[in-house]
Amino acid sequence: MIRTLFRSLEAVHGMIYFAPEAESRYASVGLDRPGGYFASRAAALGPVGAEVVISTFYNFNPEIVRARIPQAWEKVTPQRMIELRFEAADEALRKVLPDDLKEITELAKRAAERAKEMPHGRTLFAAHASLPWPDETLLQLFLAQTLLREFRGDGHLAALLRHNITGIEALVLHVGTGDLPAEVLRRTRAWSEDQWAATVEDLQKRGLVGADQLLTDEGRELRQGIEDDTDRMAAPAYDVLSDQEKQRFVELATPLSKAVLDAGMVPGRR
Repeated sequence: MIRTLFRSLEAVHGMIYFAPEAESRYASVGLDRPGGYFASRAAALGPVGAEVVISTFYNFNPEIVRARIPQAWEKVTPQRMIELRFEAADEALRKVLPDDLKEITELAKRAAERAKEMPHGRTLFAAHASLPWPDETLLQLFLAQTLLREFRGDGHLAALLRHNITGIEALVLHVGTGDLPAEVLRRTRAWSEDQWAATVEDLQKRGLVGADQLLTDEGRELRQGIEDDTDRMAAPAYDVLSDQEKQRFVELATPLSKAVLDAGMVPGRR
């Protein structure tokens, strides 16, 4: 149920990483697409250096981060990046979401506020948790799901560390499920073909990935364990909702994510 709750609203946040409304705003302050991504998501942390972004984002090639952080802060302040992100989310989401978002926003905010009580060990989440709630209901919903996403994401990193899985190994294991082609994750995270091939070979030697680069039984067991750990660590945020409210959350959120996906705002997803 926890994963269903998260996924039911995820596209309302996830679209910000692909929205042309965001890319154009970041370009206006001199940032290319990767620079805009790193700076906009890290902005809540303040003008941090590359190593902080590398550690909290986890699965990107460190070199692509170091090429853009902290240089981005010479072009734009973190506060301005936060403003640009909210402006882009507002413009993009208003095109596809209905006006009446009060009930789902109240439910998502309650879960997000509950998560705020548990910032320990969740660096990127804690930074976003310090942001004030916007006045507009639409942006409150966007921030609520942002908080729930980073709360879950920080827990996911803890699960990966518990199982001794590096960032690039996590990507290869994801590809091993057959859900996404390798090139999508390799290129977007800026790993070279040689780095990717070496990781595949190492995971094959460990019996986690087969010759077809799909997960072996042992690999599937490992990845399922990581996902189960992630769900367990995300669950406390939603415990503030009753079972009936959780069902209502999914009922209200699913059509919103569907509207975002049907509009093509998250590439490759429907």
